[in-house]
Amino acid sequence: MARLARFGLFAKTPAPYLDGAQSWLRLVVSVLVAVISTVGMWSVVVILPEVQRDFGIDRAEASMPYTAVMVGFAIGNFILGRLVDRYSITTVLIGAALLLGTGFALTGLTTNIWQFTIIQGLMIGVGTSAGFGPLIADISHWFQRRRGIAVSIVAAGNYLAGAAWPLILKDVIAADGWRAAHYLIAIVIVCAVIPLSLLLRRRPPIATTPAPSTTQRRKAIQPLNLAPRTLQGLLIVAGLCCCVAMSMPQVHLVAYCGDLGYGQAAGAEMLSLMLAGGVVSRLIWGFASDYIGGLRTILFGSVLQSVALLLYIPFDGLTSLYVVSLVFGLSQGGIVPAYAMIVREYLPAKEAGQRIGVVLMSTVIGMAFGGLLSGWIFDLTGSYQAAFLNGLGWNLINIAIIGSLLWLTLRPKAARA
Repeated sequence: MARLARFGLFAKTPAPYLDGAQSWLRLVVSVLVAVISTVGMWSVVVILPEVQRDFGIDRAEASMPYTAVMVGFAIGNFILGRLVDRYSITTVLIGAALLLGTGFALTGLTTNIWQFTIIQGLMIGVGTSAGFGPLIADISHWFQRRRGIAVSIVAAGNYLAGAAWPLILKDVIAADGWRAAHYLIAIVIVCAVIPLSLLLRRRPPIATTPAPSTTQRRKAIQPLNLAPRTLQGLLIVAGLCCCVAMSMPQVHLVAYCGDLGYGQAAGAEMLSLMLAGGVVSRLIWGFASDYIGGLRTILFGSVLQSVALLLYIPFDGLTSLYVVSLVFGLSQGGIVPAYAMIVREYLPAKEAGQRIGVVLMSTVIGMAFGGLLSGWIFDLTGSYQAAFLNGLGWNLINIAIIGSLLWLTLRPKAARA
């Protein structure tokens, strides 16, 4: 205990410096918390076919719990983020762990889809958000020179959860059913997150002299000449569209593999592979965005995401689906964090917090709506082919918006030539 205190753990007083051993150790703990606490985003995807059979419902109704989780996740990032500013990350994480533990335990007792959906949204969705936005906000106070990579690593925690948890849950579900899997998750969260959160009790240090970031060293960014409200509105629409497209494989891949006869276990493995690729993508694009800017990062990622969605249509063999899922993960992982880069590059810094929150909320709503929309399309057509094409259409709108914004930044340069 004394040794941990030397690294700033279990202490309440401010740390003496940034980017040191205390900061990196805190980063490791934060990632562990993120991986464990964001299981709710992915467990609902893995158990979707089991829930559909258990409650005797169609695919659209079975998709509602995911939508509820994502709506709760969006709201929770805003609410819990404000609570972190007022209290501490430890207090928020303990409360979220208790909320999640209770929620997962209660879902195992539900008798219909409406009970299950309500608990998923109000308890699991809100509780899961503690492992994303609030943790990112907290770790940003502990780094100065390496803040970008630190934030990217914590942001990748939910993808690491998506890579690890489906592999664990598929065996539990196969042996004892989805309800037993939820009881197991409840126990793990309460027993692991609460002790880990106590390691984060030390208050964040106060930076005295800010270090220049890679972005500040980069060439001056060309202006957009758009009103802040107009730009934010366009980013909201773009974020919504790209994530409607992104949600199709992430939400329905397990069910899709079951429909093709490959089994849910194969679908869970593909989902894990996709999200492992997303972790790599998030880190690579995080580095890249410091040099090429947020607009180019999103544009490149969205184009690659469109290609990956198209590949799902002709290639439905078992091996090819593994490959396409990895390609999809590698393409889309860096898109969402780049929206925060654009806000910081083109909108007033003093309003960054609220503007980033609104834009990222639109991406979560896009994921929620997209998952439900794909279920509706499947029920209408009896196939996921139309759902993939629908995702591609939404993605093309995103490309058009981001491409237009990028063109506006290049126009002054062209005029001078």
